[in-house]
Amino acid sequence: MAVYKITQIRSRIGANKKQRATLDSLGLRKINRSVEREGTPVVEGMIKAVSHLIKVEKIQ
Repeated sequence: MAVYKITQIRSRIGANKKQRATLDSLGLRKINRSVEREGTPVVEGMIKAVSHLIKVEKIQ
């Protein structure tokens, strides 16, 4: 499985409730904070839903 480094690059202020909940589920709460997650189909769907707020790097 691939591992992704996900960094929040934009504010969640203008995002709707679903997008804010998705950021919470990914573990992102502040700008420029990063988390590492395995590339499961669920995580990849979350990445796609908030792609305009985050930056994604593939680690493995």
